[in-house]
Amino acid sequence: MAMVQTHDLQQVYRKLLHSMSRPGTISIMEENVHQSDNGLPCNHASFLTMMTLLDGEVTFHIISENQTDLYNKISEYTLAKPAPIQEADYIIALRDVSENKVIQAMEQCKIGNLIDPQLSATWIIESETLSNNGELLLTGPGIKEKEQLHTRFTKNMWQSRNEQTKEHPLGVDVIFTDDIARIACVPRTTSLSFSEVK
Repeated sequence: MAMVQTHDLQQVYRKLLHSMSRPGTISIMEENVHQSDNGLPCNHASFLTMMTLLDGEVTFHIISENQTDLYNKISEYTLAKPAPIQEADYIIALRDVSENKVIQAMEQCKIGNLIDPQLSATWIIESETLSNNGELLLTGPGIKEKEQLHTRFTKNMWQSRNEQTKEHPLGVDVIFTDDIARIACVPRTTSLSFSEVK
């Protein structure tokens, strides 16, 4: 594997911060992709995000049919430790996982507590091509009026996410990635509603 250079991960980190502070905004990582030929069952944007955020101080859990090699490699590259869904700081859902499995995991993951709301899970979820022409309507901090977003998920998953974020400041932060090296974030502070399907 060609290791990603530190300055590339710094660029990825800036893009993650940009997208997290502007929910629904799609950031492009394509200039970083050519340096991350990882040979793993995740897309490049997911890999770069994991390489940027995970380290020896955090734990992670993978939801996928092809998880064994990824567990080993991510632990090797980042020193992060695998953990059950209920304990993981980061939960990674690859493209092959069903929406039902994501919903089940969303119901089990940690959401922090009133004393330490930051002790919650951050999700990295692979999606079909992300778009701002979507059925999901985002409002809240970092959004001027509203933002639209399309992912591969239905209302059921988003309703599960809303259940986990209904007691502010508790909740989960979600980072979406797609196969063309783009990301979009939906932090816990973002309110979600749904437009009518056309």
